[in-house]
Amino acid sequence: MRNLLLTLRYDGSRYHGWQVQKNAVSVQEVFQAALEKILGERPDVKGCSRTDSFVHALEFCVSFFTDREIPCGRLVDALNHFLPHDIAAVSCREVPADFHARYSCTGKEYVYVIWNCRTRDPFLRDRVLHYWYPMDLERLNRAAEYFSGAHDFTSFCAKDARRPGCMTRTVTKACWGREGDFVRFSVSADGFLYHMVRIMVGTMLWVAQGKLEPGDIPRILAARDRSAAGPTAPAQGLYLKRVFYKDVNRNE
Repeated sequence: MRNLLLTLRYDGSRYHGWQVQKNAVSVQEVFQAALEKILGERPDVKGCSRTDSFVHALEFCVSFFTDREIPCGRLVDALNHFLPHDIAAVSCREVPADFHARYSCTGKEYVYVIWNCRTRDPFLRDRVLHYWYPMDLERLNRAAEYFSGAHDFTSFCAKDARRPGCMTRTVTKACWGREGDFVRFSVSADGFLYHMVRIMVGTMLWVAQGKLEPGDIPRILAARDRSAAGPTAPAQGLYLKRVFYKDVNRNE
C-alpha cells in the first residue's frame, strides 16, 4: 500500500467546509467523488483541518492509502480533469506509512483578507470582508502582539458539540499588513480552535472601532469566556495559507 500526500487549493464559497456533511456539499465529498473515478475505489481520506463553511484554502493537505500504481503526476492531472473549477490538485508525493495529514501537522498559517475601501468590489464578492471604516494598523498590531505565545484561547473559541479538550495554543506569528486597499491579518500557531481566527479578527475590529483597547486582549484571554471577546468575523475573508510538517516536503 502507498501512502499519498496530496495538496489542494480551493475556493470555499460553495462548500460547507472540508468535512463530509449529511445535508450540505463539502470539499471532501467532491474530492472523494473525483478520486473514486480515477482509482475505482473510495479511500479513507484524512484532511489536515476541518475548515469552516465558506472558508478558502491556498494550501490544504490530505493523505490516504491506495494500492493503485498511478504515478503522482498523473494522479494530479487526472484529479484536475474531474474536479470542479473551484478545487484544484497542486502536488502529490508518497510519504511514510505513519504519516497522517492531520496528526503529523506541526502548525498552520491562516490569513484573513479585508477589502478596506469605501466602495465594494463585485469581483471580490465571497472572497474578502468588505470593511469600509478606517483601520489604524499600528493600533491593530499592538493588539495582535498579545496573542503571541502560549495561551488558553477559550475566549476565542465558539461553543459547539465537540468534546472539550486542551484549549491552549501557541501562536508564533500574529500581525496586520496593508497593500493598497487590501488589509491582511496573518496568524501562525501549532493549532487552532473552532472559529478561533475569526473571533480574533472580530475582536480586533472592535479595537479598530475604539470599542476595545489593545491592552484589553490579555484580560479577554484570562477570562476564558467566549462572551468576553468580540464578534465572529464572516467566513469569506479567511484562508488556510500554509500547513507545516516536520521532514516532509509537499512539493516534491
